Amino acid sequence: MIVRVWRRAVATQLGPVVVACGDREIADTIEAAGGRAVMTDPQLPTGSDRIHAAIADLDPDRTFDAVINVQGDLPLLDPAAVRLAFDGLRDPDIDIATLAAVIEDAAALADTSVNKVVAGFADPTRPARALYFSKAVVPWGEGPHYEHIGLYAYRREALERFVGLPRGVLEQRERLEQLRALEAGMHIAVSLIEPARLGVQVDTPADLE
Repeated sequence: MIVRVWRRAVATQLGPVVVACGDREIADTIEAAGGRAVMTDPQLPTGSDRIHAAIADLDPDRTFDAVINVQGDLPLLDPAAVRLAFDGLRDPDIDIATLAAVIEDAAALADTSVNKVVAGFADPTRPARALYFSKAVVPWGEGPHYEHIGLYAYRREALERFVGLPRGVLEQRERLEQLRALEAGMHIAVSLIEPARLGVQVDTPADLE
């Protein structure tokens, strides 16, 4: 599956693609497919910590001022979705950009493994600011609910600041690392994506089947 994700990332043509991993088998698989992998400490707590360690190792001269974290659970991701997330950084006030999709299924809305993002989209074709992330059904009232898609574009300085922050109170309660950024006053842009462009997100054994 990781080779599929790597190929999708390469197809974005946004820049060099490196698979950061803490497992030698994953690195060997990527390298056998013709890709580049970098080994990071397997004890790193989050994907953000992993890509921070990788870019610090690969780009000590700071050639790149932004980095995109495409997680390995999106084997059918449309490359255009990655570019859409990256476009969220066009606003100079934005530190981190990510994606969301409208939740159309009642079971998915109630599922605590489906992470939700609260954002007010005055225009669904333009990014909105993330106000909160939760495993619960939020916000209350009539209107759409949005699933957060775990794909992030970071300004490099924002990534460095983020991994240096202590874990937030709400982050620990919800077990969602992106809340750390909001609690610290960082700005996250969210762009809406059509679910079909996301493909199947593999979060559980049932998804893989």
